[in-house]
Amino acid sequence: MTRQPTAAVRPIRVPGPDHPITIERNPNRVVVSVGGHIVADTREALTLREAAYPPVQYIPRKDVDMALLVRTDHATYCPYKGDCAYYTIPLGGERSVNAVWTYEAPYPAVAAIEHHLAFYPDRVDAIEDRT
Repeated sequence: MTRQPTAAVRPIRVPGPDHPITIERNPNRVVVSVGGHIVADTREALTLREAAYPPVQYIPRKDVDMALLVRTDHATYCPYKGDCAYYTIPLGGERSVNAVWTYEAPYPAVAAIEHHLAFYPDRVDAIEDRT
């Protein structure tokens, strides 16, 4: 009898007092630019605050110029949010490799970020929070 390898079981954690996560609508316009081009422009961003990490703007996919992004094979896992996929922004050169991330099937506690993308601030020219 051949034994099939078992997939590693990934822990799933629920946000709570020891690791809080909040998601709120950002009332401002958020604009992301790279290489002189606007990659994202929205008035519907969600601000995710997680534990002691800096706040992250999650931008609806519909407000991102997806033609400027290239999906990569890079993937990570967050026990609070789920499997994470990445995009590169070729306009930004080497600095913008895997500059964008998304949780395509986020866990229920953070379901609001489904169909949203986030950008690493140091891999784009600017993430502007305009009033």
